[in-house]
Amino acid sequence: MPGKGKRGKRKGRAKKQKKPEVDILSPAAMLNLHYIAHNAAHCLFLRGFRWPGAPKSKKGKKA
Repeated sequence: MPGKGKRGKRKGRAKKQKKPEVDILSPAAMLNLHYIAHNAAHCLFLRGFRWPGAPKSKKGKKA
């Protein structure tokens, strides 16, 4: 059939790289936390230790 070229073979999907383990108690992480957290509860919330019934964070809030 004219006008239809050969389709190339699909290459395999790239493997996802594992994220490196991050120490959340390292001095750099603690300094960052000092600037972004307002209190101990907020600190734990930001680090992923949420309490039951905590509000879900909304990604990409539009102002």
